[in-house]
Amino acid sequence: MSFDPYEFDRGYASSQGDTLGQYTAKTFLWMVLGLLVTFGVAVGCWVTNATVYSLVYIPAVHIIALIAPIVLSVVFVRRIEKMSVGAAIGVFVAYAAILGFTMSIYLLVYDLTALVFCFLLTAVYFGALAAYGFLTKRDLSGLRPILISGAVFLLIFWLLSMFIPGVMMFERVICMIGIAVFLGFTAYDTQKIRAYYGYYSASPDMLAKASIFSALNLYLDFINLFLYLLRFLGNKRR
Repeated sequence: MSFDPYEFDRGYASSQGDTLGQYTAKTFLWMVLGLLVTFGVAVGCWVTNATVYSLVYIPAVHIIALIAPIVLSVVFVRRIEKMSVGAAIGVFVAYAAILGFTMSIYLLVYDLTALVFCFLLTAVYFGALAAYGFLTKRDLSGLRPILISGAVFLLIFWLLSMFIPGVMMFERVICMIGIAVFLGFTAYDTQKIRAYYGYYSASPDMLAKASIFSALNLYLDFINLFLYLLRFLGNKRR
């Protein structure tokens, strides 16, 4: 979505009849659905040993699991205004399912206690920043350049770590940066829900797709925050 959502913020109910509160609740329900799909697939792969079999017998599976979400996210962003609501839901669920396989690898690497603790901690932090983003009167659009720069920095570090193992000595510092970045994104993306609601109130289809788009952003904020907390605090299996 190419517009600047902060230019639009109307307080009336949409043509669907949803108030802002109802629309926001639906968006978070979509996000929760995505998380349930992801962690459901992760646990399923872990319990059935599908993760181990895939890594052993399908050498390129980790590359597929890495590339597929990127392709789906690009398709989602570029085609969202033209695709149907059903197609948008399908892309979102497919994205969450594929990421579930990647998450199943963490179930093999980290202790279950650490995973549960970091998940609960993520929920607390995410909930606090989401509440701040929704309730604050401060315009958070000024955070966008900082957050984007932080995300690019994290991506560059991740790419360098694949080729220069020595940079991993800074991992704990990077994890702290990642936690701060995605806490900021949580507040920023939550505030954007209000802006999308105001901008698309007259178009039920686009409003529904904007809700799914916002849910995907919040879903990614939660997942990334969880992973950085896990890497910072979690104990790996011996």
